[in-house]
Amino acid sequence: MTQERPSPAAVSPDPATPAAVVTVPVRRFPAPPLRHRRTLYVLAVLALLAQMAFAMVTTAVRQTPTIDEPVYVGAATVYLREHSLRFNPEHPPLGKLVIAGGLAFAHPRLDPAFEGDQTELGRSVLYESGNDPWRLMLAARLPMIALTLLFGLVVLAFARDLTGPAGALLALALYAFSPDVIAHGSLATLDVPAAGFLLTSVWALWRARERPRLHLPLAGAALGTALATRMSALPAVPVLLLLAALSVWHADGRGERRPPTARSLRRAAVAAGGVGLVAVAVVWAAYLAVDPRLRWTAPDTLPDLHGLRALAVDALPLPQAYRDGMAVQFGFEDSTFEGFLFGRHYSGALWYYLPAAVLVKAPLGMLVLWLAGTAVLLAVPRLRPAAPYLLVPAAVLTAAAMTGSRDFGVRYVVFLPMFGAVAAACVTALRRRWADVAAAALVAFVAVSSLRTFPYYLQYSNEAFGGTSKTHLRLHDSNVDWGQDLGRLADRLREKHPGEPVWLVYKGSGVPAHYGIHAADPRKVPEDRVHGLLVVSDSAVAKAEGRLAELIAGSTPIDEVGHSITIYRRD
Repeated sequence: MTQERPSPAAVSPDPATPAAVVTVPVRRFPAPPLRHRRTLYVLAVLALLAQMAFAMVTTAVRQTPTIDEPVYVGAATVYLREHSLRFNPEHPPLGKLVIAGGLAFAHPRLDPAFEGDQTELGRSVLYESGNDPWRLMLAARLPMIALTLLFGLVVLAFARDLTGPAGALLALALYAFSPDVIAHGSLATLDVPAAGFLLTSVWALWRARERPRLHLPLAGAALGTALATRMSALPAVPVLLLLAALSVWHADGRGERRPPTARSLRRAAVAAGGVGLVAVAVVWAAYLAVDPRLRWTAPDTLPDLHGLRALAVDALPLPQAYRDGMAVQFGFEDSTFEGFLFGRHYSGALWYYLPAAVLVKAPLGMLVLWLAGTAVLLAVPRLRPAAPYLLVPAAVLTAAAMTGSRDFGVRYVVFLPMFGAVAAACVTALRRRWADVAAAALVAFVAVSSLRTFPYYLQYSNEAFGGTSKTHLRLHDSNVDWGQDLGRLADRLREKHPGEPVWLVYKGSGVPAHYGIHAADPRKVPEDRVHGLLVVSDSAVAKAEGRLAELIAGSTPIDEVGHSITIYRRD
């Protein structure tokens, strides 16, 4: 494309003297065609998801079973082989059915004569039935990795609906580089699937403001999958039903400021009820998929419920196995567990544990973008209608998690990086160059921080708290040491300490002998017999008391494995 302009050399210096005007062509480069921009955008999305997939798969293939995984793998194997619901009733079956989908390709063996509890079942399937635990665990984890990647597309689509392509890419980047999502999305556990299904339901409810007949059933199905995966989704149900009613009311009036009519209120109530019915149907379908006859016998150890708890559980239109599972969960909540926070070992639960743990575990740039995006979401009029959808469910679920009795890790609020990523996308709505530059810099900071912790995502903590190598000084359990590094410990002992006597205090579900670690428990022999290598999981170090504390105090730390296990020398 050319444009004619006069040449300065051809213009007479005397304005009164006419002169011929000579034109010189000036070339202007057109903007890239729209299809090229779309191609670049798709490539950026694929690149973010590809790095996330690489991080999760490479993490999954190196980690030994974490504490919860063998229970889920054992129950999933029983689903496949016996179609029985009798194991792990405290969690609904859908997440374990997903795990079973991966296990089906590994053809796990199950001892038909097995008798024992669910913990013993997991050990039997992985280590005592002729299965390869490495192969079995990877087969169980791959479906969860695939689900986690799909939830990334939900984050992208939700943010795009709110803010456009730039905000959607920012949200996906935060999600794809989130150490917590990568860590727990690469495990055969239930936290990420339940959180992702809840986000999907909220996104469908947001879209129902324009097309309720299409998206309300999808919202109900997604809510049902969350409830059929993990019971921690239950506190969100009233919120999401109210959001369903709000979406229908908006669709009726198209956002006009007018009082609701009796007809619109009826439609809103019917919509909320319809979403609830679809969700209930999905839960029933999950149980029927395991056992079409719904054979179920309540365990002998089932806690007795009284008062409001009993009324609430009995009133739920869900399978008896689900309601008995809730009773088991209430029993856990009535128990007392030990916690560890900022060097303090305590009994019970601290109400501020989860906010403090998130402050340690979330990348600093991510925290800033969550706060900034929330502020913009509340301040910009066109975005403000989305605030109830993004902020209220996350707030209710966080409050419910903070009242729990188990201070075991940020996995209980793993929905925050998902909802937070969508909220953070709102910073792009400012349409200010300085805001775009700042947001890009913060995303880059998050990416660098995440990449630096590879492949130790479970142990991650941000730079303000010393980074991944210091997490064990402030947190324990699934925040840092969940039994995932037993295989790495075996490699380290074989390479650097061959033939030395080993004493082991290991927190996890793996069987050390299977990985070539032949060690005794130092707490079961006289102290003067403990010589050589003392190997202790960092969660056990954090909570060490009595005999173990004395042994550690009399030993010298010489090595660490995966930032989750410490090796001491004891002469």
